Amino acid sequence: MKIILVGLGVIGGSFAMALKKAGHEDIYGIDTNNATLQKAKDLKIIKQGFTTGEEILGKADLIILSIYPNEVKPFIEKYRSYFKEGAILTDTTGIKGAFIKEIICLLDGLKVDFVFGHPMAGREKKGIDYATERVLMGANYLLVPTEKNNPKNLDFIETLIYKIGFGKVKRVSVKFHDEIIAFTSQLPHVMAVALVNSDEEGKDTGSYIGDSYRELTRIANMNEELWSELFLGNKENLLHVINNFENELSKIKKAIYEEDKATLMSYFIKSTERRERLHKKHFIF
Repeated sequence: MKIILVGLGVIGGSFAMALKKAGHEDIYGIDTNNATLQKAKDLKIIKQGFTTGEEILGKADLIILSIYPNEVKPFIEKYRSYFKEGAILTDTTGIKGAFIKEIICLLDGLKVDFVFGHPMAGREKKGIDYATERVLMGANYLLVPTEKNNPKNLDFIETLIYKIGFGKVKRVSVKFHDEIIAFTSQLPHVMAVALVNSDEEGKDTGSYIGDSYRELTRIANMNEELWSELFLGNKENLLHVINNFENELSKIKKAIYEEDKATLMSYFIKSTERRERLHKKHFIF
């Protein structure tokens, strides 16, 4: 099987490493950065690299798009005539509703299958220098089936995802995907950014932090281009969960202002019980 990785940053590079480790040898890369392609070749995770897709895409059995959300549609528009019959495409993009219908329309009439996917994994840094297959190990993966998908291709991608190290694969609708991602992924990033940016300058905060601050702010080290696209591309869902969070924060603030210890304790008990249920059910924390 000939596999093409489009985009060899943290996620694309990590996929290439995981695929190679799982026994796939016929792997190629497309990236606009020649230094990234050379690094991937030096790491022996791709056979050859290309800055455009004309020469190699027509030979691909599997194409994995690991590019920014706003780049997916233009890529399909540019290269849809190059995909060979029977090819499977998939992506690693963190939102789906912004483009999924358009992609389906663009591929209408072509004998290719786009299986939309989302690895719930990543790192704070960007670029192939921070890629590692370890970031995928045991992570959750979301597949977003459409009515156009061949069930065999969905099963193939799911099997491949498990093979390269992911711990759990869930199949969800486009609507549910973007709703749940707003809460489980985007909202925590909003909180981390707000926490770091609310610090008062000149306090030498770093000399006084513990595990709580360190863990809460790890993801505040943001890829600004990518996360701006993700936030704006999922605007309504993200605003909804921010409003819910603000309501809960207001309740805590009110209890503190009124020195209402009993109410504070009830909030803490509720959060502890919910966190324990998550831990027992998923064993991932």
